Amino acid sequence: MENPNKKLPLRISISEAAKLFGVSDRTIRRALANNEIRYIVVRNRYQVLFESVLNWSQQKKSASIKRDRNGIGQWVEKWKINNTKFSPRPPV
Repeated sequence: MENPNKKLPLRISISEAAKLFGVSDRTIRRALANNEIRYIVVRNRYQVLFESVLNWSQQKKSASIKRDRNGIGQWVEKWKINNTKFSPRPPV
């Protein structure tokens, strides 16, 4: 019987990774070829590990700029909780 608390890795396609991180498919494929992003092949399709792409985007300066400008980083300010009643970190 499998452990129900075991966390499965989040895998996404190359096109999903490119959209999420604001880069081109070609950039993701280049990182795969350079072994900068971890992946598996499922039914002849690359499935990249989300955590690996996130780490890659934090290490590469150009990728982090594109991530923050065109990818998921552009919404970070909108995600912040402004209501102190519901904020996870009360003001000090």
